[in-house]
Amino acid sequence: MTTAPAAPRMLVRPDPVAGRLRARALRVPGDAIPLGAAVARPQPLWLSLVLAAASGPVLDAAFPDMDWWPLVFPGIALVLLAVVRTTLPRALLAGFVAGMSFFLLHIEWATLFLGPEPWVALSTLEALYVAGDAILIALAYRVLPVVWPGRWGRLVLLPAVVAGLWVLRESIASTWPYGGFGWGRVALSQSQSPFAPLLSWVGLEGLSFLLVFLTALAIEAVRDRTATRAARGLIVCAVALGLVLVPLYPTPPAGSITVAAVQGDGKTGYFDPPARVGDNLLSQVDATVPIFGRHVDVVVWPEGGSDVDPLEDPQAAAIFDEVSERTHAPLVAGAITHRGSRYYNTSLLWRAGAGAVDWYDKKHPVPFGEYVPDRAFWSQFAPDLIGLIQRDYTPGTRDSVFDLGHGVVAGVNICFDIADDDLIAGSVAEGAQVIFAQTNNADFGRTDESVQQLAIARVRAIETGRAVVNISTVGRSAVLLSDGRTADSVPWYTPATMVDRVPLATGLTPAVLLSGAVAALVSALGLVVLGVGAWERRRMRRA
Repeated sequence: MTTAPAAPRMLVRPDPVAGRLRARALRVPGDAIPLGAAVARPQPLWLSLVLAAASGPVLDAAFPDMDWWPLVFPGIALVLLAVVRTTLPRALLAGFVAGMSFFLLHIEWATLFLGPEPWVALSTLEALYVAGDAILIALAYRVLPVVWPGRWGRLVLLPAVVAGLWVLRESIASTWPYGGFGWGRVALSQSQSPFAPLLSWVGLEGLSFLLVFLTALAIEAVRDRTATRAARGLIVCAVALGLVLVPLYPTPPAGSITVAAVQGDGKTGYFDPPARVGDNLLSQVDATVPIFGRHVDVVVWPEGGSDVDPLEDPQAAAIFDEVSERTHAPLVAGAITHRGSRYYNTSLLWRAGAGAVDWYDKKHPVPFGEYVPDRAFWSQFAPDLIGLIQRDYTPGTRDSVFDLGHGVVAGVNICFDIADDDLIAGSVAEGAQVIFAQTNNADFGRTDESVQQLAIARVRAIETGRAVVNISTVGRSAVLLSDGRTADSVPWYTPATMVDRVPLATGLTPAVLLSGAVAALVSALGLVVLGVGAWERRRMRRA
């Protein structure tokens, strides 16, 4: 019996690269998408769009008027879940839907006098920012769990990158184009939440980062199947508790002053002006008369408190003189002034017999509200709307602090200035011991704009460690302490005067000292780590 000769044995060398890749793929925890199959099983498009559309109403409810601040977490989570397991084109679409569903609700007040066109245009611009950011976040969810699959990468690095990318979008949208639009940042929903003291340490963008980080951490804790449910819950609760226990940063007290803030309730709307020129000035005077003869250190009128320029009109100047003389105090009042052919939205510091001893011209007039940038270009698309804005305010160049005398320095901010991070930090850095936030909300009626702006003022009080006197022509006017509490307020559309002993403070909070640096740092963290991860993932695939 013969047997067939044995087949020659072939030497097979192990492939170390393939072995490493297989080992790395096996170590990917939970439902992370392994290398080479990043979108092999994307979630259905309809699910991404439903989650994105649902995020808007939930997130908006976290802000005033509803002010249900805990809803910020499910609102953020819905946005992230809409892109966590999807392709990049689908993430772009889901991000756009999420942005539109939020901003169409959040700034609905823009329709009151101007109609739907500016409202839809601004919402679309903001939604495009969200859409672009959604691509980056979706890419982070595809890349980072593969490159750094361990628990540290999943529960720390990935949430930090996602949060950094979120802040990157908020920062860009708040500054560009034409000075940006600072409304809708998630930190602004927390003005009266247990997380609010964090504002004094890390500022507005830092709190946005922490809110998104905590939400992304919770999502990853749920998706991580290598730990028990109790352990996952403990991790999230421990981080949240640690953030809540951070105390308010104390700023050194510097005495107090008595402030009389006057809400005149005149017809101060740009699109609903008074019947006669001067009526708004007289409304402010009428509301101020009850404090004549009382001891106050300063009288504060809102933006648009006078519809006559006292620098040019002798009768208006005489009225300003009388108010200052009868109250024995300087008057800080808003008025539209013009020098030569230029118009300015101005806050004046007026003393009886001396006139305007100082003034601040609004540095960042609101585009398409107080001026039209590139007017010839935009007039091609909406000539009737652009034509409504007949005069363009010139940006100011002066500092935004007033010396009230006796060593007291006040920071002055006009209307949407309160949403500008650099202007607020700048006035405190220049020595402001208290902040006067003058505004005219008349064109927005009883919409959410007024209460949203008041929430921003409250955030600034906590962030800067300064009391904020938020005074409006029609409301909502309030005196806010540096811990966010309301010391005084008056009803909407009611002539009234708040007379309060307002505390002064010195020193700079970490938030002011680090102004801009926190946002730059966390945004750079998100971009750099994502870039390194994408490069490493490409190198792994080529290997």
